[in-house]
Amino acid sequence: MKIIDIRSDTVTTPTEKMRKAMYEAEVGDDVYQDDPTVNKLEELAAEIIGKQAALFVPSGTFGNQLAILTHTLRGDEVIVPSSNHIFVHEVGAPAVISNVQLHILDDPYGMPSIERIEKAIRDEDIHYPRTGLICMENAHSSGKVIPVDYLKKAYELGIKHHIPVHLDGARIFNAAIALNIDVKQISSTADSVMFCLSKGLAAPVGSILAGSKEFVEKARKGRKLMGGGMRQVGILAAAGIVALTEMIDRLVEDHENAKMLAHLLSELPHVKVFEDQLDINMVFFKFDLIPAEFFVKEMLKRGIKINPPFDGVYRFVTHKDISRQDVYRVADVFDEIIKSYT
Repeated sequence: MKIIDIRSDTVTTPTEKMRKAMYEAEVGDDVYQDDPTVNKLEELAAEIIGKQAALFVPSGTFGNQLAILTHTLRGDEVIVPSSNHIFVHEVGAPAVISNVQLHILDDPYGMPSIERIEKAIRDEDIHYPRTGLICMENAHSSGKVIPVDYLKKAYELGIKHHIPVHLDGARIFNAAIALNIDVKQISSTADSVMFCLSKGLAAPVGSILAGSKEFVEKARKGRKLMGGGMRQVGILAAAGIVALTEMIDRLVEDHENAKMLAHLLSELPHVKVFEDQLDINMVFFKFDLIPAEFFVKEMLKRGIKINPPFDGVYRFVTHKDISRQDVYRVADVFDEIIKSYT
């Protein structure tokens, strides 16, 4: 039985071309900057994202936390919307790695008003921490994309107050496709950008942290400190090159499949699809008819892997290993379970 895994786009498997590139990769010691494949990936990534330099890192969380470490000083405060990945899903790492605290602005879609962000910036006062960084996210983990005009205003605010801005762009290419713009228009709204090679782009491992040459030079030392000096890592970087050259444009297919899945699920009884969160390759919905633990098990029995709901909301994610036929299969199985339960 084929397993359809819609838990996340992190479950993607590398393409045959990636596997061949990994097998044939020319390697060297990347800590010495002697790995030609890593160097090629970093140059390509910097060019595509529109930054002076880029650094290959093990994961998205690693890249975000390295950015915080590089931008801030111990005891700084970092402004982050409450729903952003850096706050919700990165294990409290800013406190552990960078010794900074987070100033959380409550917002479900990562877009607190610019006025609220400015109000959160600390004055010069002996009692206050320094505001060391502002963090944004696009595409947002809610499935929404953030308008570039909003990001520009946040960046201009950072410039005004001499505070750097970091963008968690784990799915920045999904965001660019949804907005129908060049990805550089998004990345230009931040001093540093992290994006994942291992989600929709389907590389098996790795992310990129990009910024100015000075920033990346400093981050390279921080990467070593954090245990990210991975030596002959060109074997992994080779897949990243294929991801950037061949896998970006096909993200459109994932978006279309997500919209089709949302349409099919919306026609099922007891299912409430969040139509306003369908910008990228994610479908969010509420389904309270069947206890979550039972529903997850019943789906798995029929060959479909899903996550339990988070705060009462399910998320299904399409990706390159999910075909249109798989989308129909998911909806049919969902319907079958509902009918067997009622």
